[in-house]
Amino acid sequence: MATKVNIRDVAKAAGVSVTTVSHALSEAHSSRVNARTVEHIKAVAGDLGYAPNRLASGLRNQRSQILGLVSDEITTTPFAGAMIQGAQDAASEHGHLLMVVNSGLDNELERQEIRALQQHQVDGVIYARMFNQLVSVPAELGGFPTIVLDATPDNPELSSVVPDESGAGESAAELLVAAGHRRIAMINNEDDIPAAHQRLAGFREGLARHGLELPDRRLVTAHPSTAGGREAALQLLAGSERPTALFCFNDQMAMGAYQAAGHLGLGIPDDLSIVGVDNLELIADALWPGLSTMALPHYEMGRWAVLKLLNELEDPGTARMHEKIACPLVERHSVAPPRN
Repeated sequence: MATKVNIRDVAKAAGVSVTTVSHALSEAHSSRVNARTVEHIKAVAGDLGYAPNRLASGLRNQRSQILGLVSDEITTTPFAGAMIQGAQDAASEHGHLLMVVNSGLDNELERQEIRALQQHQVDGVIYARMFNQLVSVPAELGGFPTIVLDATPDNPELSSVVPDESGAGESAAELLVAAGHRRIAMINNEDDIPAAHQRLAGFREGLARHGLELPDRRLVTAHPSTAGGREAALQLLAGSERPTALFCFNDQMAMGAYQAAGHLGLGIPDDLSIVGVDNLELIADALWPGLSTMALPHYEMGRWAVLKLLNELEDPGTARMHEKIACPLVERHSVAPPRN
């Protein structure tokens, strides 16, 4: 059986002291060591197959080096991979493990899961939601290091990260106006959530920047589903002054708008341009033509949440933040200049 490599072996091979190796391999103290020396020590440690004793390190700093991620339905959605991967990557880079639990919208199960994470002595918790909504963090997390991910907490003392919903609406307006559209409509989510309000506000602001308005007759709210988008689009496209472009709350509603356009004999993008939000590739990339859409920054949000949690664990007095991360445009082929 191969002998396990220890920190003294790394120090001897690297030609430095044990203390220098300890500092170089510690996220909290690596700044005390010259950057080139840190790089050299990490390379030597990697070549030797050295793995730090996580338990011993945790005992020294009174931390488990384990973080919890509590979600509602994230692990059962197509967005799970990117959000959890971002959190996982950030945790791993800083020598932490990530434990993920999913409540399936069961409040009692969620409370049990939080208590279980605390019994495992996790250092802090990422409280994540499937979409940006107003949330009350469970009482079990009161006073416990917590970051809210993809939601807006009713407690301003908790740091949080959400997509820049308003920015997504502004970018959609800019894309359609730049293509030459003036009769532009929006299909919004009927639910009373921050995402719906902010995307609408941003869309109006983007239009106003070019002297355009979104009149009431060109704004329809519906259930955020394919069927909801289809019915809303049929309503918008039935009038005599039908819009030449649609901004849809999400890609599912945009797919419904595609169906409505096909039913009415309208071609996309020649007769009707459409923009969505989500970049749900199962839809956006599969539609023909492909759907131009605003991507939600799931990976970036997951990563930010972990890094912020680690920062607050290191310095509990650091300022709380409510971060908004940009939603980049993914252009495909659903937008073109209007016919007239």
